[in-house]
Amino acid sequence: MPSMESDTTIVQADGLTVDNHPNASPAYGEFTKMLDPSVYEALPDDWLIGITDVVSSTSAIKSGRYEDVNYAGASVIAAVGNVWGDFDFPFVFRGDGAAFALPPHGIMTAISAMRQVANFARSSLDLALRVGLLTVGEIRSNGHDVRIARYAPSESATYAMFAGGGLKWAERQIKRGRYLVKPGSYTTKPDLTGLTCDWKPFPSQRGEILSLLVEPYEHTSPEAFASVAGCVLSVLEASAQHAQPLSRDTAVPRDGTRSLDIEGWSAVASNSDFRKYDDGLRLTLDCTPEQIETVEAMLAAAKARGEINFGLHRQSHALMTCFVPSGRPESHLHFLDGMGGGYAKAAEMMEAEELPLVSSR
Repeated sequence: MPSMESDTTIVQADGLTVDNHPNASPAYGEFTKMLDPSVYEALPDDWLIGITDVVSSTSAIKSGRYEDVNYAGASVIAAVGNVWGDFDFPFVFRGDGAAFALPPHGIMTAISAMRQVANFARSSLDLALRVGLLTVGEIRSNGHDVRIARYAPSESATYAMFAGGGLKWAERQIKRGRYLVKPGSYTTKPDLTGLTCDWKPFPSQRGEILSLLVEPYEHTSPEAFASVAGCVLSVLEASAQHAQPLSRDTAVPRDGTRSLDIEGWSAVASNSDFRKYDDGLRLTLDCTPEQIETVEAMLAAAKARGEINFGLHRQSHALMTCFVPSGRPESHLHFLDGMGGGYAKAAEMMEAEELPLVSSR
């Protein structure tokens, strides 16, 4: 087995039965259902969790390299899926990185793809991409969990949602130098077929593009967090368009020639990941200043009660990175972030103001 900088050993095991595969579970079309802890199913202990993030992403973004950061962040999703042969595995785009889960027999796929994208980011984008891999069992042995639910924003697109605090804990450990995948000695390029940035940034039409992260503290009950998150969504999605940051009226192709009819553009907007649950709410929305101020006050009060931590960032444009799986153009996915720092800046605010976590264990 290839070596990794880790405190533990990843043990390969037999593959999963279809009944245990997370994509055998139902997909929900209503996003608020993702706030219900009962819809999440635990991943088996022997499944693998991969985490990537761009080192010093905020510095790169300050230099105007937000598109490169997002492309590097999404690259592991394309690389793993293209090697794996399909995209029926859980993953989430996080702006300056991504997370994914694979069954144990996918360990060679995961390590190879992660080494390739790290090398690609360094050699082609001049970015350092931190990559790490560990098992769900290792996460559980440290008091956290990884549970999966599936959200279907349209008939052709499905996104995995993650709960249990396990991804957040794993990301922290990887940033501390644990569970790192060692660089490979070869320079094979990753297969990033389908990963594109076809559209110029989308300006806000309602005031500002809001990047928002909201996470519960460890001692916060699921019911308390669902109440806070539900109130946030009710304010931010009060408009008929649900604060969707993509508009056909402001869609400008980079090559100056591509165009989509109303039906085609509706499919792009519907398949975007502007709302997701990744151990908490992760939102990219087009909002009025009044909405943002109302939500910020609401979240500050919940933070003062010791229920949540949050980070937000306002900017003028949203940025979209597109992915069209090879052979499945109808399953196109569109990863959104804020152009002026987005999730990376929101996370920076969250980390700077984070309260000591109180464990219920």
